[in-house]
Amino acid sequence: MGIDMRIGINGTGSLSTLDELIAAAARAEADGFDSFWIAQIFGMDALTALAVAGREVPRIELGTAVVPTYPRHPMMMAGQALTVQAATSDRLALGIGLSHKIVIEDLWGYSYAKPVRHMREYLEALLPLLRGESVAVTGEDITCIGSVDVPGAAAPDVIVAALGSQMLKLAGSTGCGTITWCTGERALLDHVVPRITAAAEAAGHPGPRIVAGLPVCVTSDPDAARALVADQLALYGGLPSYRAMLDLDGAEGPADVAIVGDEAQVETQLRRLADGGVTEFSAVIVAPSSEDRDRTWQLLRSLL
Repeated sequence: MGIDMRIGINGTGSLSTLDELIAAAARAEADGFDSFWIAQIFGMDALTALAVAGREVPRIELGTAVVPTYPRHPMMMAGQALTVQAATSDRLALGIGLSHKIVIEDLWGYSYAKPVRHMREYLEALLPLLRGESVAVTGEDITCIGSVDVPGAAAPDVIVAALGSQMLKLAGSTGCGTITWCTGERALLDHVVPRITAAAEAAGHPGPRIVAGLPVCVTSDPDAARALVADQLALYGGLPSYRAMLDLDGAEGPADVAIVGDEAQVETQLRRLADGGVTEFSAVIVAPSSEDRDRTWQLLRSLL
C-alpha cells in the first residue's frame, strides 16, 4: 500500500558525471518516483545539470537540495532558476540555503554574521523576481534593483533549508517550504513540522512543503549500513546547524538518524514521518552492497 508522502531520489554523492546524473533521473522517472534531487556542493553546477537533464527526462520534478545563496545574487539566482524552468517545462523545485560558516566565511570570504537577516532580504528580492516583478531592495546585506524576464517560465516553488526556529518561521511566513538534511524523526516531528506549519498558517500560507532528506538503507546488516553512513557523513555531525538537530534526537551522528533496517522496519519509520506531517522524503540511498541498494530502491518504489 502506498504512503501519504511524496518520495524522491537524491542522487548526490553517487553520481560523478553528467551522463550518470541523467541516467539516474531517467531511472527515477521510469520507476514512478515523484522527484529527483541533487545538491550544490563542490562539483558540477546543480541548476545547469538539472536544466540539461530536464531536456532528456521529460516528466519528473527536478530539485536542488540545496543551492547556497551567498555566492549568487538574487537576480542571478532568479535568472538561472527561470532558465531551468524554461528548459524543463516548469519542473524545478528551487531549494536554497545558507550553507555553513566554515564555507561562506572561511572558504569564500563572505560575512556570515547575520544569516537570518541575509535570507530574509534575499527572499524579499528573489520571490518577486521569480514572479516577473520589479524589485527595489536596499537592505543591510542585499541590494537588488530591477527585474528578470525569461519568457514562458513560471515561478518555481522555493524551498528554504531551515532548521533553527527563526529560519523555520521565515520559511513558513514567506510561503516557502523547507528541506532538511540529517534531521531525525524526533527533531522533524517535534520541532520542524510544528514550527513551520504554525508560521505558514499565521501568514495565510497553509500546507508548506516539508521535505526530509535522510540516508536510507534496507539491509540484513544494519550495523554495516550505519557504519557506512558514519564514515561517509561524519562531517555533518560537526556542523552547528546539524549538530543542534542531532542533539534533539539524542544522536551522536548521522548514522543514528539514518533510516535503516529490513523492509518492514524502514517502511514503519517512513510512515511515522508521513503521519507526523512530513510531506516529502528525499532518499539518499547509502548501502553497503548492490543487493542492499536494490532492496532499498524496490521498497521505496513499492510505497509510491
